[in-house]
Amino acid sequence: MAFILHAFHISSEGKAVALPKTEMGLPREAGDGYDWYHINRNDSSIQTVFEADECLDKIAEITLLAEDSRPRTILRDHDVLINLRGVNLNPGAEPEDMIGIRFFIQPTRIVSVEKRPLKATGDIAERLLTQPPPTTPGGFLANFAQSMIDRMIPTITALNEQVDDLEDKIETGDTETARPLVSELRRTAIMLRRYLAPQRDALNSLSQQKLPWITQDDQLRLRDSADQATRVTEELDAVRERCAIVKDQLTDLRAEQMNNNMMILAVLSAVFLPLGLVSGMMGINVGGMPWVENGMGFWFVTAIVVGIGALQLLIFRLMKWI
Repeated sequence: MAFILHAFHISSEGKAVALPKTEMGLPREAGDGYDWYHINRNDSSIQTVFEADECLDKIAEITLLAEDSRPRTILRDHDVLINLRGVNLNPGAEPEDMIGIRFFIQPTRIVSVEKRPLKATGDIAERLLTQPPPTTPGGFLANFAQSMIDRMIPTITALNEQVDDLEDKIETGDTETARPLVSELRRTAIMLRRYLAPQRDALNSLSQQKLPWITQDDQLRLRDSADQATRVTEELDAVRERCAIVKDQLTDLRAEQMNNNMMILAVLSAVFLPLGLVSGMMGINVGGMPWVENGMGFWFVTAIVVGIGALQLLIFRLMKWI
């Protein structure tokens, strides 16, 4: 199992060169660019390597190796610890099972740690070899944050499209298939927003810091990434609210259907109640019953029952009960 997944040196002139993945180097001298080491959290030797690194104190080590943590920014002199989250786009995974990535940023070195593969990490590594890289760690982090947002947008778009489909199902009366989906979509939106809202705050906090490795251009790009995270958060809020409206519509439709069923049962009960009374009285075994000796007696009673039923239905129709 590889300990270092990606290792690059970015010079002050903006050129990226791949470094050996055998060991993690110490911070360089100022003016000599910066290094990026991306570490595999699952490697068994990571604890030993971090403990031996004299530029990683205990707080940084604990933060980088934490099993789970919410997005946040911790400023320590000229160093920064920042945790971010990206959607899980690995095969067979759920997007809302977001993947955490932790950064320890120094003026001339960036150490990032992830436990599961994050698509944005591969995007950044590929860009370093094919495009001019940012010359500062602040620019590097701004690029990384923007790449994570870019990877999120298709997932958010898919959620909106699924809500559109749900609304179409309600219009066509297909409520049985819509009912289980609305709760799942709402849960997904809530899970994604749970980490994106603090990520927006973490990026905003970093963009306001006065650090030697964050230029004004880096601050603007970090702020833009935070604005993009805000926009995605608002999209998730909209998805959640639309799901709530769809759920209310489904509840109203079910209540209306139950009311209609109860109305039908009530009408049937009202119709058959007097009919049952008439037929019951005609069936008692006492003297004086009409048409006992008449061969047409049954048909007379049937005609009376049918007439009463028709009269009741007419009255119910005129009163708009049915």
